[in-house]
Amino acid sequence: MEVCLLCQNPTASTKTTLNGIIFLTCDTCFVLFKHPQHFVTATVEKERYLKHTNDVTNHGYQKFVSPLVNAIFSKYNTTDMGLDFGAGTGPVVSKLLSEKGYIPALFDPFFHPDTAALQKKYDYIICSEVIEHFYNPNKEFQLLKNLLKPKGTLYCMTELVPKEIPLKDWHYKNDYTHVVFYTEKTMQWIKKKYGFKEISINGRLISLLN
Repeated sequence: MEVCLLCQNPTASTKTTLNGIIFLTCDTCFVLFKHPQHFVTATVEKERYLKHTNDVTNHGYQKFVSPLVNAIFSKYNTTDMGLDFGAGTGPVVSKLLSEKGYIPALFDPFFHPDTAALQKKYDYIICSEVIEHFYNPNKEFQLLKNLLKPKGTLYCMTELVPKEIPLKDWHYKNDYTHVVFYTEKTMQWIKKKYGFKEISINGRLISLLN
């Protein structure tokens, strides 16, 4: 048995091996994760991110993140404080927000390592295609919860584990920097565990209200 990346319980897990990669499913929080022996080094991880095509002017990617951007537009205004957590090399969401007068702070351990951004409280936090990279999701979700103001919202974009596609055919798991994958049950567990008041799941967009 392996300790779960998310709930930290040494619970019974379902083990699946695909192409030499060990995947484990936690029986407590229902998260799917790769065995830590498959985690890459920080250097390899950064090199992979540098190859991402998250060009801030790419209209395809702008459309991809539009549900998240529109959710912020509909609820928050330019005077509210936002944080783009895991902004990466091309913070597309922040660019689209800035075009409307929003000024979200940026944090990324590789590309925007300003830890001062983690000393403030925010009305909304953006995690666009980030939470699947967490090596220690328990620590990261606790941090994100603590960074939110009362009634603040954590917006996560990720691809939840599909019910209708076999794991072997699911492309999202194949990126070697993707190590933890969430089910709808996992997100409900996260809501309860970290004390969020509400959760909304709309396709890839998950909103957690503090």
